Amino acid sequence: MLIEQVRATCPHDCPDTCAMLITVEDGVATAVKGDPDHPTTAGVLCTKVSRYAERTYHPERLLFPMRRVGAKGEGKFERISWEEAIDTIAAKLTSIAAHDPQAILPYSYAGTMGLVQGESMSARFFNQLGASNLDRTICATAGITGYKYSIGAAMGTDIEQFQDAKLIIIWGGNPIASNLHFWTRAQEAKRRGARLIAIDPYRSLTAEKCHQHIALLPGTDAALALGLMHVLIAENLLDNDYVARHTLGFEALKERVKEWTPAHTAAICGLTSNEVIGLAREYGQAARRGEPVAIRVNYGVQRVAGGGMAVRNIACLPALVGAWRHAAGGVQLSTSGAFPADRVALQRPDLKKSPVRTINMTTIGDDLLRAASPDFGPKVEAVIVYNANPLAIAPDSDKVMRGFLREDLFTVVLEHFQTDSADYADILLPATTQLEHIDAHLAYGHLYMMANNAAISPMGEAKPNTEIFRLLAARMGFTDPCFSETDDQLAAKAFDKRHPRAIHFDWESLKRTGWQKLVVADAPFADGGFFTPSGKCEFYSASMLADGLDPLPAYIAPYESAASNPELAKRFPLAMISPPARNFLNSTFVNIKSLRGVDGEPYLDIHPADADARGIHHGDMARIFNERGSFVARARVTEKARQGLVVGLSIWWKKLSSDGKNANQVTSQRLTDMGRAPTFYDTLVEVEKAPS
Repeated sequence: MLIEQVRATCPHDCPDTCAMLITVEDGVATAVKGDPDHPTTAGVLCTKVSRYAERTYHPERLLFPMRRVGAKGEGKFERISWEEAIDTIAAKLTSIAAHDPQAILPYSYAGTMGLVQGESMSARFFNQLGASNLDRTICATAGITGYKYSIGAAMGTDIEQFQDAKLIIIWGGNPIASNLHFWTRAQEAKRRGARLIAIDPYRSLTAEKCHQHIALLPGTDAALALGLMHVLIAENLLDNDYVARHTLGFEALKERVKEWTPAHTAAICGLTSNEVIGLAREYGQAARRGEPVAIRVNYGVQRVAGGGMAVRNIACLPALVGAWRHAAGGVQLSTSGAFPADRVALQRPDLKKSPVRTINMTTIGDDLLRAASPDFGPKVEAVIVYNANPLAIAPDSDKVMRGFLREDLFTVVLEHFQTDSADYADILLPATTQLEHIDAHLAYGHLYMMANNAAISPMGEAKPNTEIFRLLAARMGFTDPCFSETDDQLAAKAFDKRHPRAIHFDWESLKRTGWQKLVVADAPFADGGFFTPSGKCEFYSASMLADGLDPLPAYIAPYESAASNPELAKRFPLAMISPPARNFLNSTFVNIKSLRGVDGEPYLDIHPADADARGIHHGDMARIFNERGSFVARARVTEKARQGLVVGLSIWWKKLSSDGKNANQVTSQRLTDMGRAPTFYDTLVEVEKAPS
């Protein structure tokens, strides 16, 4: 028996980007484990990814190209050859492109975070074709945009430093479920005497294990940050030297936050004045004592109308107290900006013949239903879906479904399984999993360049995304030599080795070692050096003013709340958020029975007072609804959800839910204040006991 161990990388949309070791026995992957030598993975994988072999060898894997034979959405297909599949797709795209290639739209996101299997050969193909651009905003662009206005780049505290912090604020995240290796560091800090505080409308698994939980109203994080600034400035809990040397606009900020008294802030946030004062003092006084204070802000904060501003405000706090002086101080939203990924070399935007329109992936429901017009351009006639499951993950789901039901829409889906979106495909193509292809990865929670080696041969007739787009390019007569590059050649271009942070990058070396750390200072902003135009943390941002935004930290109320829209709140009085379930990652892993079996079905957490008022008991089926749609879930009556809030842990495949629906039936296509991102957590609903 031949036994070998292959270095690999977790491809999923998680900050941890774990280093994996795959045990292969006679060509079969028998074990998937974390690399014990990788400093952040430390030998530990989450429950989801530790089952990756189960996912790869799942009996329902798509193994052959398929053609639809039933009605759209019915999920009936027949097997065809790769030659027939490629010929059919190429003929249809050629026909559409003859009158306007912008009628063709790619739809992809983070089904894999790999730089090769994500957007490399696929981007080249669509650039050469002249297809519409996809604005890939569905996760992080609001927060990243706001963060950059303050800090200048998506960089911050290194995860490997957090265990030395003395105060850690976990703001808008549940790392036990979605950032396990940060949580390990936070737990170590706690053992060393650090205090942990969670800010979250919901008492998540993480919030339960922190010393304090501050349960503010959804969408009011920006207001809380302003209130903290008010107290810090009013009580001079500042690092005045750091503020003077490394920030811009302090006097204007000081004037702006005068109105954000603890009482005013508490009224907006649904808190007490003492909670606002206590948090500000704890943060400021710890920093004044010279202790490292750190904030881990996550993307839950940004999924509301003012989400970008909320992250922008939070990112100002460390500079006020001089937290950046310490390697274990500051704030982390994402480390992705530290990686000099060479996307120009990978994606070849120069292949575009002329400028093309951009369609936002968040508004796909509306855009698939739009007619041609001078403002919009041509009607969308073809969608190529890869690394995504829009029928499950896009907001306002009834509209998304109606769009994909169009008989005149040609849909191709590249997938591992027959997902909700796959059911609407005209041509369904089998893609390889991470164990079956090569890839290069950056991370957004640590600072290591990562390599993924193929551990096993592709199952059935599955092909890597790159190979599928190579075949399409060849069939459509694209002759640029870039379409012949191998996956190894693509991976060798993943990072720009001319950049000082990646000067040591070499793909062949990275494949052997599995991971290499960027060249980054332990405390990147200890002496300023922010990546803003001024080189300072910008409390006042001229860039924001130029972009038509308030240049100072501000509060933007949710679209849907009792305070901002009282008439809507009379009909739909409960706020709803839909954070990830612990055993799923967006819609990935929902079909893995050993993981789905932990929950068994969709649940809705509802406060006892809200349940009593509606005659709902623990274990009842509840119907959650608003003007956009409805779904049903099993009610869990619990004080984990603050009064006035319901929590639908997500995202379930619709076909695996009792009513064929999920939480995105009720979410909105409205966009955030900046970054053009979705407002999943800016949703009002009503709940009633579902008919038996």
